[in-house]
Amino acid sequence: MSGTPARTAADAATTDVVCLGESMVTFLPSQPGRLADVPSFGRGIGGAESNVACALAGAGHRAAWVSRVGADGFGDHLVDTIAGYGVDTSAVRRDPGRPTGIYFRTATDRAADVHEVAYYRAGSAASAMSPANVPYEALLAGRVLHLSGITAALSADCLALLRELTAPRPGRPLVSFDVNHRPGLWRGGDASPRVLLELARGADLVFVGDDEAEEAWGIVGAEAIRAALPEPAVLVVKRGADGATVIAGDTVTDVPALRVDVVAPVGAGDAFAAGFLSATLRGLPVRDRARHGHLMAAAALTVPGDLTDPPARDRADRLVALDDTAWGRLRLGPGWTGDDQEVRTP
Repeated sequence: MSGTPARTAADAATTDVVCLGESMVTFLPSQPGRLADVPSFGRGIGGAESNVACALAGAGHRAAWVSRVGADGFGDHLVDTIAGYGVDTSAVRRDPGRPTGIYFRTATDRAADVHEVAYYRAGSAASAMSPANVPYEALLAGRVLHLSGITAALSADCLALLRELTAPRPGRPLVSFDVNHRPGLWRGGDASPRVLLELARGADLVFVGDDEAEEAWGIVGAEAIRAALPEPAVLVVKRGADGATVIAGDTVTDVPALRVDVVAPVGAGDAFAAGFLSATLRGLPVRDRARHGHLMAAAALTVPGDLTDPPARDRADRLVALDDTAWGRLRLGPGWTGDDQEVRTP
C-alpha cells in the first residue's frame, strides 16, 4: 500500500521508527491561571518527536530517539525518562557546553488567547544539532525517520540538517514530517511558511493541521493543501474534532474523530502521528491508520500530561474494526485505556 515502508529480511532486528528532535524538561502548573500567579509547578518532559517515540514504544514498536542534551541534571532526567518508556536513547549525545532546554506553560489550551508558554531553550544543546555532528548511522537505521518543523526553527544548523534528511537519496527510510508550525520559534518568522513547505515537499508522509495550513500558507481545505504538496505519497490533514482527511496518491479518505472527555488538550497531535505510524508499519488500510491515530490521540487527551500508555493493541484493533455507526457512537473519557474499563456509547 502507498506510504508503507518496505520490509526486508533484516526487519526482525531493525528499528521501526527513529525520531529526531529536541525534548525539554517541562514545568506543568499546579493550577490554572497566569504564569505570574501559579504558585508551583510539577516536572515533566515535552518534545514532539520524543512524544512520538514514547507512544510508539508503548504500542510495541522498536523506537529510537536521536537528539542532543546538556551534560546536566535536566539532560539526565530527559534521557532516563524517555528510556523508561522503552525508547532506545543510545544515540543521544551530551553537550558539555550547552544546557538542556526547559519551558513553563499554563494549563489552558494552546490555541486559547490566555495560553502562555515561556521557553528557555535559546542556545540549548539540541539547537546545536547539525549535519556535522549527528550520528547518521542511527538516523538511517529505521524503517521510518520521523521529523518535525519544530527542529527546523531551532537554528540555521538544525535547518540545514532537516534539509539534508528530506533531500531525495537512494535507500533512505520512509520520511515522516509533522509540519508543527510554531511561529514564535522562528527568528524573522516571514521565512517559516516557505521553509516548512519546502521540507514537507521532500517527505513521504506529511501531517499538517488545517489550521496550520491556513495560518502558514493561507491555504484552506484538504484539496488545496494537496495541490501545494503533490510530492508526498501520503498527506494527512488533521481537522481537530472534525477528524482527519488522508490523501494517499489520488484517493481521499475522511475519517471522523471520536468524542472525547478532554482532561488536557496537549500531546494529541503527537499521539495521532504515533498511532498513524504504528498502523502504517503494520500495513493497515488508510482508514484504519487514521482510526488508530484518533485512538492514540484520545489516550493523550484524557490524561493531564503529554504522555500516557496507549490502549492494548488487540483492544485498539477491535475498536478500529467497528462499523461507521458504532465508531460514531463511541465516547472516551479518563481511564478508558485500562483493560477493565468500559468504552461508553450514548
